Amino acid sequence: MIEEFGKTIKNARLAKDLSLRDLAELTGIDHSYIGRLEKNSSIPSRETVAKLAKALNIPENELMIKAGYVPNTRKETSYTITGTGDEDFGFDKDVPLEVREKIRDYAEYLIKKHKEENEGN
Repeated sequence: MIEEFGKTIKNARLAKDLSLRDLAELTGIDHSYIGRLEKNSSIPSRETVAKLAKALNIPENELMIKAGYVPNTRKETSYTITGTGDEDFGFDKDVPLEVREKIRDYAEYLIKKHKEENEGN
């Protein structure tokens, strides 16, 4: 999904006929950093995503999701894993989305395996 983030901001920037420097002026974000975001070589903070969404007229929630942020009403960076007794775990913003997804998938696998092993008890 993070690949869509860079493509989305680049396409929106070009549709508005903005250079990287133009967008940098509108957002207060360094133009070289925006270039790295467009190439998906950096992971943006929520603040950066919000600034880009506003400047490019993209729904903020849509862009947050494309940047790898999962909407959650309890904690900004937490995930609820089904079957854990409603426990949450969080990630620092520098943990890539791909790693987050692998951790979540593995946690769900372990929970399922535990339930299967204990069904007969």
